[in-house]
Amino acid sequence: MILPYLIVAPSGKKGRGVYTTKNIPAGTVIEISPVIVLSSTERLAIEETKLYNYIFEWGNSNKQGALGLGYVSLYNHSYEANCDYDMDFDNLLMTITTVKPVKKGSELCVNYNATPDDKTPVWFETMR
Repeated sequence: MILPYLIVAPSGKKGRGVYTTKNIPAGTVIEISPVIVLSSTERLAIEETKLYNYIFEWGNSNKQGALGLGYVSLYNHSYEANCDYDMDFDNLLMTITTVKPVKKGSELCVNYNATPDDKTPVWFETMR
């Protein structure tokens, strides 16, 4: 399920991102999408490709990987995210929910640290 007013559009140096064409209140589930789960061995192989930037750590030990279908793997990172994601390991799903009101035309972002306001540097910040 992806709300019909979400679109994918250019996001400057970030490539592409997910945007909204209408205002969205906080607490709105905007997407529920399946994931393709990768074994720890498959994840290591993917980390050597362009797909590295599109996978999530997965499983209770975070050793597996998951590629989100739908728009899940296209939400960009922000330390002041307006969305959060939830991983359902049993049903192989990810849910994206707004954590604050989002204005029409805004980019929808998640914090790659898994908590919307976590300021811990993410991997691509530490590589600069």
